[in-house]
Amino acid sequence: MAEKKPTVRMTPEECWEMLEASVNGVFTTLRSNGQPIALPVWYVVLDQKIYMVTRGKKVVRVNNDQRCSFLVEAGDRWAELRAVHVECVGRVIEPSEELSRRIGQALDEKYAPYRTARDAMPEQTRDYYDKNLNATIELTPVGKMLNWDNSKLF
Repeated sequence: MAEKKPTVRMTPEECWEMLEASVNGVFTTLRSNGQPIALPVWYVVLDQKIYMVTRGKKVVRVNNDQRCSFLVEAGDRWAELRAVHVECVGRVIEPSEELSRRIGQALDEKYAPYRTARDAMPEQTRDYYDKNLNATIELTPVGKMLNWDNSKLF
């Protein structure tokens, strides 16, 4: 019997665990000229969909072209490197009251330790957040998740 070749591939369950546990994601959208732009975001995973509450050009780009991708990664040394890359269809949604509550609660639980208190923000920053409304973006994975976990080789 042939020896099984080692693999860096993660199972779908491991991919979703990493997506759920990671703090920062990299959200890539397409500019109107087709140029991709990747930005770090805070997000949550619910029911195998990725949600972010955000503002600005990301919202405009998703409305113009639903093709996007999402990446989480970890590790400093080669033997620790791991990542999950997801091709997605992105949509700006008006979530139901229930989904909105779930997203808000999940974001609060996940990011409470990382948030800056409003009174510690400069006034100009507080004003910006007060004047710029948030939109909810829902990412639905399509196709196979590209993934690797170099620690599986050891």
